[in-house]
Amino acid sequence: MDSNTLNSLLKPENKKALTNILTYHVVAGKLDAEAVVAALDKNKGMVTLEALNGQKLTVKQKDGKIWLKDQNGNYSEIIMTDVMGSNGVIHVINSVVMPK
Repeated sequence: MDSNTLNSLLKPENKKALTNILTYHVVAGKLDAEAVVAALDKNKGMVTLEALNGQKLTVKQKDGKIWLKDQNGNYSEIIMTDVMGSNGVIHVINSVVMPK
C-alpha cells in the first residue's frame, strides 16, 4: 500500500474502509504456527479462514512457504510467526491483503 492510499484511508470519511481492511487481517481464535501447519497438513495444503470482517482468506502452503491469498487473488507471504500478544498470536506478512 503506497503512502497516498494510506493517507487517504486515515481521513475520517474513510473510517469504514480502513476498518474493513484492518479487520480483514484478523481471524478469531489462537492459531499459532503449529496449528496452522497442522490444519494445512490435514487439508492438503490449503485452508480457508473467515476474517473478522466476514470475508474469506485462503492459507496455502507452496514451495516450502505459507501464503495468504486474499479475495482479489493476491498473495502475501507469512514471513514471521508466533509473535505472542496479550490478546492473540501475530503472524507477520510481507504485504497488505485486501478485502473486496
